[in-house]
Amino acid sequence: MKNEMMHRPIVKEELVNFMRTKQKQLPGELGAIEAEANQEGVPIIPHETVVFLQFLMGQLKPKNILEIGAAIGFSSSLMACSIAEDGHVTTIDRFDVMIEKAKKTYQRLGLEKKVTLLEGQASDILPELSGPYDFIFMDSAKAKYIEFLPECLRLLKKGGVLMVDDVFQAGTILDPIEEIPRKNRSIHRKLNQFLDVVMTHPDLSSSLVPLGDGLILITKEKENVSIDSKE
Repeated sequence: MKNEMMHRPIVKEELVNFMRTKQKQLPGELGAIEAEANQEGVPIIPHETVVFLQFLMGQLKPKNILEIGAAIGFSSSLMACSIAEDGHVTTIDRFDVMIEKAKKTYQRLGLEKKVTLLEGQASDILPELSGPYDFIFMDSAKAKYIEFLPECLRLLKKGGVLMVDDVFQAGTILDPIEEIPRKNRSIHRKLNQFLDVVMTHPDLSSSLVPLGDGLILITKEKENVSIDSKE
């Protein structure tokens, strides 16, 4: 379950430590879940991303949220706890172990009615959803980002925000592919393809944020945005 990328910061180590220790910690059970996950090396979003996501929820005030990649249910719980009482989070995961952990997290926090967990492959589930969603958080298999992008944009409302995590691959995203370990080359190619599409598409606005292993925020400027993930 441990993620090697979590321990390769893309900004100066002392600044990462400052962001992770000096910003407000989460209170109560949600804070306890974050602390336990970090102690056990469970790959959840780092604290600087936690603070940013919590702040973003307060500014955007989304009511209908979709997450791709529930993991242990931490980030979906964070969003559920940061939005209005009538807001709702739908999240997707395909791993049985993570699904059970996520369910326990929602039970522990009393969020069973505020979070819907869909079990299965995102590639099968996304086409069945209708949306629209005010906010989508994608934090799943990095090589699948370009594949999931057309469905995410279909489901996202005009002016809504798609936030995608871990796009810098521990700072190696710009390295020549010959320097990338063979096991990571497919991810490297497809992440670069994803970034090229979302950063150059005429109907999308995007902003890179160097938190954690890199975030990108994407907004669609038109109701219908055409993307060919096979290009």
